[in-house]
Amino acid sequence: MITASKKFTDLRVWQEAHSLALEVYNATKSFPATEQYTLANQLRRASVSVSSNIAEGFNRFSRKEKIQFYSVALSSVSEVHSQLMLARDLQYLKPSDYGELEAKIEVIHKALVALIKSIRS
Repeated sequence: MITASKKFTDLRVWQEAHSLALEVYNATKSFPATEQYTLANQLRRASVSVSSNIAEGFNRFSRKEKIQFYSVALSSVSEVHSQLMLARDLQYLKPSDYGELEAKIEVIHKALVALIKSIRS
């Protein structure tokens, strides 16, 4: 819960999102050179957006602003998921790597939805 955390880094969902970004960076290193400035770059930016928006939302004072930033993080999670499916289908990712990333995305998605619901109530 937000009130129990003193720093955004205490939030489990931020920790998971940070880990996702690190894993996306590692996974995209092996993308073809032609994709380094396109799909790989877009995936990296979207994955960084998740943890960044969680951090920014954490330090907002109004419930409306918190929800806004956490909602943007949630949208970025969906963006990462969609782009990872494309990378999988283009065979830029091993199925096992995709599966691990997808599992992490599900955890982050559920945690953000729960966080947003807790702020609304």
